Amino acid sequence: MGGHGRPQPHRAVRTALGRGAAGPADRRPDHGQQPALRRRTAQARRRPGKEGRTAVTDQIATPGPLGLPGPPGQPGPDTTAPAGASAALPVAEIRDLRVEIGGRALVDGVNLRAVPGTVTALVGASGSGKTTTGLALLGAYPPGSRVTGEARLTAGGPAGYVPQHPAAVLTPARRISALLNDLARPHIRALPRADRRAAARARILRALADAQLPDGESLLRRYPHQLSGGQQQRVVLAQALLLGARVIVADEPTTGQDALTKRRIVDQLAAVAARGIAVVLLSHDLDVVRALADEVLVLRAGRVVESGPPERLWRAPRHEWTRNLLDAQAPPPPPAAPHRAGQPVLRVRGLTAHHRDGTHRTPVLHIPELALHPGTALALIGRSGSGKTTLARCLAGLHRDHDGEILLDGTPLPRSVRHRSRAQLAAVQYVFQDARAAFDDHRPVLDQIARTAVRLRGTDPATARAEALTTLTRLGLSPDSAHRLPARLSGGELHRAALARALLARPRILVCDEVTSGLDTVSRRSLLDLLSGLVRDRGEMSLVLITHDLDTARLAHHIAVLDAGELAEQGPAERILTAPRHPFTVSLLQTVAVPDTAR
Repeated sequence: MGGHGRPQPHRAVRTALGRGAAGPADRRPDHGQQPALRRRTAQARRRPGKEGRTAVTDQIATPGPLGLPGPPGQPGPDTTAPAGASAALPVAEIRDLRVEIGGRALVDGVNLRAVPGTVTALVGASGSGKTTTGLALLGAYPPGSRVTGEARLTAGGPAGYVPQHPAAVLTPARRISALLNDLARPHIRALPRADRRAAARARILRALADAQLPDGESLLRRYPHQLSGGQQQRVVLAQALLLGARVIVADEPTTGQDALTKRRIVDQLAAVAARGIAVVLLSHDLDVVRALADEVLVLRAGRVVESGPPERLWRAPRHEWTRNLLDAQAPPPPPAAPHRAGQPVLRVRGLTAHHRDGTHRTPVLHIPELALHPGTALALIGRSGSGKTTLARCLAGLHRDHDGEILLDGTPLPRSVRHRSRAQLAAVQYVFQDARAAFDDHRPVLDQIARTAVRLRGTDPATARAEALTTLTRLGLSPDSAHRLPARLSGGELHRAALARALLARPRILVCDEVTSGLDTVSRRSLLDLLSGLVRDRGEMSLVLITHDLDTARLAHHIAVLDAGELAEQGPAERILTAPRHPFTVSLLQTVAVPDTAR
């Protein structure tokens, strides 16, 4: 999750999370927006008007009246109210919020009003305070923090929370049906006992469909680890809907989603707002923000540097940081030609992967043939749940229930990571989409990264620590951050730390699973440039890039398109992106090319 600390929710939020529930214009054409994300229609949009302002009194997280004064030096909200603006009372408010740890401010003087039927978006770099601000509405703050100002819910009903890393709130030992039943039961207690089971089932399936999981019936028997990251995210959104929340804090809800699903989530969140629910959207995806938001707050280093309606910010941004975020949306340049093709460093033959439910094996992925050459990048694209991550886990030895062969330099790799040698482990390194779950909470990040060089390469500890620190610095992580525990880093910072850990193994093949999905546009561009440079400069290292972002896929030399567990097509990136042959690839590209709908 974004922010610099793992929050400690108040008792009501802890109880819900413990059950696996979700907690309480004008276009600038040079910024590379994805026009597929359509603007909400005027009928679905309700904008807040200007509110009265009151004086601010510093408090320690105590409720009270809230106005909209900004701290000295903070630009106030945009004063241009659209025609027909609503003056509805907010269901959640934040006033002059300051959260600090050890004298360092994570959030400094933030004001926010969540009005029924509107979407308020917070954008900014990883670690800018977006998640800390959003979680304040749930009464959740980093441990050891000092809080002044106010954050409160002003209407009845709980606040829902959709985290950036959904696995954090999905109990791994319980099936999806059990996780959702806990939230559905309170709503059907008034029914006769004989009718409750069917009513709960119908409510669950409706919530899953509303969260863009129309095949929810087939998912109910699965465990969270048997779902893709995108499917996990939508299950958590269904939990928030089942909770009956009046305000939903959505932290990167489109992270790891393909273009088709992303557009549907935009439509779904717009529909949620149209039902009178306030949505607080924390996002790095500026296309999603532009499509959804009524009001945008741009954060940097915990402070709001600019705010206003999205059409004004896109047309005439006033702050340099806002301009940087918009300018960094342009797609990356195509990759340099590989040094040499040579024989494949990795080859997949006749791979069929299964999910096991007791004694029953269900095939979920079939790859007849796939090859990766030295010094090249291969992008795997497709919808969420199409098998991209399952394929990557097979390559890394993390999904052993598969048939067929995976060959490294012509030699079959053992199916399980437990049976691979140290050299084989170092050769294929995996950077997870959920970086937080890949770190030990109780050891500093630097120690965990250095251990890779010690364990896989036999490097002495002092040299390994120095190499780890150099790699982290190159990836944009400060020495101070490197010595912190994982809970004290933001999601984007942990992504970079996970990449540094993989690089310390000096891999032949680097598998990156949605490593740019939790980053702001500036950080994403920097990371893509870094990955491109690694492939270019380390002629023997190859990259497998799992992504839903077609602009990110342009970094690759070759693209493989997966659809419902099948390899739809593969070929040179330029050909796939300009002249696709498979109907699914055509539909995927058309989704990105659909013109924006006027407001």
